[in-house]
Amino acid sequence: MSAIPLQQSLDGSADPLAALLAQVAEGRRDAFESLYRQTSATMLGICLRVLRDREEAEDVLQEVYVAVWSKAAQFDQQRARAMTWLGTIARNRAIDRVRARPSPALHEPIEDHELADDEAPTPAAGIDAALERAQLDDCMDQLEPKRRSLIRTAFFENVTYDVLALRAEAPLGSVKSWIRRGLQQLKACLER
Repeated sequence: MSAIPLQQSLDGSADPLAALLAQVAEGRRDAFESLYRQTSATMLGICLRVLRDREEAEDVLQEVYVAVWSKAAQFDQQRARAMTWLGTIARNRAIDRVRARPSPALHEPIEDHELADDEAPTPAAGIDAALERAQLDDCMDQLEPKRRSLIRTAFFENVTYDVLALRAEAPLGSVKSWIRRGLQQLKACLER
């Protein structure tokens, strides 16, 4: 069995998990075992956050890797990093399991219900936020370094265009154009 060369991720860095997924798509059990060893703890964590029951999360984890084995050929590294793709499968399987549960509210007296804290994020929302953050990071990494730096400074540090132009030693109009084009690239990337 010859090893497949590491595949390049969207930002040009090697993504060894993408290479393993390509080998799994070819039916290589050794690659599948390696992929499982490297990712199962993270995938179990995602399942646990959604399901809140270890035994059920372990059952769903098995379903996740059965799906990975059968769908590895569908992985497209142009759309997402391998870990993001795997995390999405785990999250969706766990959510499907939650939806399949009978509602406990149907079996409990109404006076036993406590009011939920509407402001606290749910585990599923936390996973959604983590996956969205990973996708945003991947898309940001695709930008030209100057645009990426300007966008990060403008939006994450709340710096005005005038100050950015001074820092970059560039005309204000150029800075605005660079940021606008960078945001257009981000939007296109995030909509894939």
